Amino acid sequence: MATKKKTTTKKTAAKKSAAKTPAARKKTAAKKGAARKLPSPRKKSAAKKKALAPSAAPAAPAENPRAHALARKIGNLLSDKKALDIVLLDVRGMTSYADYFVVASGESDRQVSAMAEHVLTKLKETENLRPIGHEGMETGQWVLLDFGEVVAHLFFSEARAHYDLEGLWADARREKVA
Repeated sequence: MATKKKTTTKKTAAKKSAAKTPAARKKTAAKKGAARKLPSPRKKSAAKKKALAPSAAPAAPAENPRAHALARKIGNLLSDKKALDIVLLDVRGMTSYADYFVVASGESDRQVSAMAEHVLTKLKETENLRPIGHEGMETGQWVLLDFGEVVAHLFFSEARAHYDLEGLWADARREKVA
């Protein structure tokens, strides 16, 4: 069985080696550029400049009096159960899932669970309001009550210092509940 060898002519060998040189690449690029016209650079219009320029200040988030009233009510219910250091954090414009956080502490895990139970029962009785979800009631270290626009974080004192939720949301406006 005979095998054929590929033979190249002198012309094709010269073309292959010439195509690899930088000068040859420039020539082929110049030919392509001449065939296709490129748009000439123009000055941007004033309207486009304004659209591209960053805005001076972002718009303030919309007020939500219903959510603020609910956050204050939760804060007052927590103070009924002797919660410590109750703080409302205004996170409007910072999160997409809530407008206010209510952060409070208890001196024991049992007190934290009791504070959560008190909030749940009183809001159900008075406002007929139930949370979207709640977690941590069994352990009492960190109880989370999610009411949609308002999320309550109830901590055991040591856990609150460890997680430092207020430090995480340091840019949020704060309101103390007495």
